[in-house]
Amino acid sequence: MTVGIADRPNGGRPDPSDGPVAGGPVAGRGRGVPLTLYRWAAGLLTPVVPLLLDRRARRNKEDPARRHERLGAPTLARPPGRLVWMHGASVGESHVLGVLADAVLAGAGDDVTVLLTTQTLTSARRLQPLTGPRLLHQFAPVDTPQAVAGFLDHWRPDVALWVESELWPNLLGEVRRRGIPALLANGRMSARSHRRWRRFPGTARRLLSTFRAVFPADHQAAGRFSALGLGDGVRDTGNLKLSAATLIVDEAAAAELRGAIAGRPVWLAASTHHEDEAPVLEAHVLVRASLPDALLIMVPRHPDRGPEILAQVVPEGAARRSEGALPRATDGVYIADTMGELGTLFSVSPVVFVAGTFGGHGGHNPIEPARFGAAILHGPDMTNFVDAAEALGSAGGARQVADAADLAATVVELLGDRSACAALGARARAALGRNTAVRDAVVAQILDLLERSPCP
Repeated sequence: MTVGIADRPNGGRPDPSDGPVAGGPVAGRGRGVPLTLYRWAAGLLTPVVPLLLDRRARRNKEDPARRHERLGAPTLARPPGRLVWMHGASVGESHVLGVLADAVLAGAGDDVTVLLTTQTLTSARRLQPLTGPRLLHQFAPVDTPQAVAGFLDHWRPDVALWVESELWPNLLGEVRRRGIPALLANGRMSARSHRRWRRFPGTARRLLSTFRAVFPADHQAAGRFSALGLGDGVRDTGNLKLSAATLIVDEAAAAELRGAIAGRPVWLAASTHHEDEAPVLEAHVLVRASLPDALLIMVPRHPDRGPEILAQVVPEGAARRSEGALPRATDGVYIADTMGELGTLFSVSPVVFVAGTFGGHGGHNPIEPARFGAAILHGPDMTNFVDAAEALGSAGGARQVADAADLAATVVELLGDRSACAALGARARAALGRNTAVRDAVVAQILDLLERSPCP
């Protein structure tokens, strides 16, 4: 949860340029801040928020043409009829938002529109092709009282849904005050965040009471939400990302990349952090000792770290995708420092190491590469995706590696035995099956609340 920033995908280290525009923790750094004080402080910051947005725009973190949306002044008209508002912070949540929106529109009447809000440019680009007369996208308002009020006054949602853990106190409080029925889907709460909340139970209950129901991401999160007083409101149905659609593949780009790889043995490290990169690169040196023409595709979690990674791999020979380069025959490492291309990259790699699992980041989503039939490897720390890791592991569709040497040995084994590699990938894909149960449960709750809402 944002109110306990340890649940951020980057392990609780927000971009320092985000400031109050993309941060907003109530319990950040282990100290509780009363909600009234938070609201007062956010109000005081209102005059400087436009300046912060301008600064972010100069750093390509905001769309200057849509800056007013962040200030609570939408750029689209509200359609007549009922409106379901779904919010997710970034590109990771955008895949889930798309799946839920399609299912809601398929099950609701023609008078229903779905509004999707996100906070990042990448998520906006990912969702834009999906939009139409009944499916809209806007940037979420910053968490100041004025921006929140402007947003809700304009859109007047009949039902609200948050995906994962980006929870904002002013926005939640105003939704509760207006009586808008709200749900939390794929709610995440780490042990660290739970410990913080237990020190401020009143704040936790007040914020979380906004939700009519919470669908936790895993059993551990379900227990933690229940312990904070949600009780019967917790629906322990499993991870919503098991229902997420397969990532988009740019077939032309994939064909071009396959041509450049030219049949070389290839493996991919997905969403790497600084702590992953040394063991991954060490493993690749060992892999190339057995398979001299092996290629590692390294996809950093933060693409702007491409130059930093390049400096580490010069002896191996490397090319950067952000510079328009393709891997050359002499390159041992291909740095895919771009955004929104994971589907394309997964489609060309038979072996995928899920990063964030060596350095205390809790891991990243193993479901996305599993849908491509990749052989899934991960390190010891999968605390952010416990249920998914257990589902894949118990089906024989993923293997845990202990360190660089273990990773290298496993990669060499799989790249040297195509049938074993394909079998591991097939088991991973089969473990997911057509798991729509979690999605269906969330959508049923949305439609039920929608039917109870008064006609506009």
